[in-house]
Amino acid sequence: MLRSFSAADAPAFAAYRSDPEVARYQGWDAPFSVAQAEEFVREVSALDPAGIGWYQYAVDVGGTLVGDVGVNLHEDHRQAEIGYTVAREHQRRGYAAEAVGRLVEHLFTDRGLHRVTAECDARNDRSARLLTRLGFRQEGHRVKATWHKGEWTDDLLFALLAEEWRGKNT
Repeated sequence: MLRSFSAADAPAFAAYRSDPEVARYQGWDAPFSVAQAEEFVREVSALDPAGIGWYQYAVDVGGTLVGDVGVNLHEDHRQAEIGYTVAREHQRRGYAAEAVGRLVEHLFTDRGLHRVTAECDARNDRSARLLTRLGFRQEGHRVKATWHKGEWTDDLLFALLAEEWRGKNT
């Protein structure tokens, strides 16, 4: 289930964001304190999920926070970028595919978006495979384009149009 974050999520959120393997390709550094998690939950709780900019949803399986998915709605309200994270102990169970798939469905079907994009570190094979499985096409490969955690990294760029999603899921 995708839902809003609650204050009770802060410890689990801090725990998986503190895992160096989970943080490896992400924009934050491990460790990630409970205080940082509480601040994040407060900030995201004050946001409008349909508003411009980033909004994070909690990924909940049977009452347990297993990860999160984010949407960065563009100013035109027709395009968005997505991102996702799953706690290491909950990886390889299909939760990321299910959560990202549900989010993309929501963005195209309920919100009427035209285009959804995602990017990942080129070394993150599992993320690239997930996006491809969900129907995203790789549109680019930026070589040594991002300074990330002390090194230049390559970025893979993915996109999916609403008509592609509908064609694949009808």
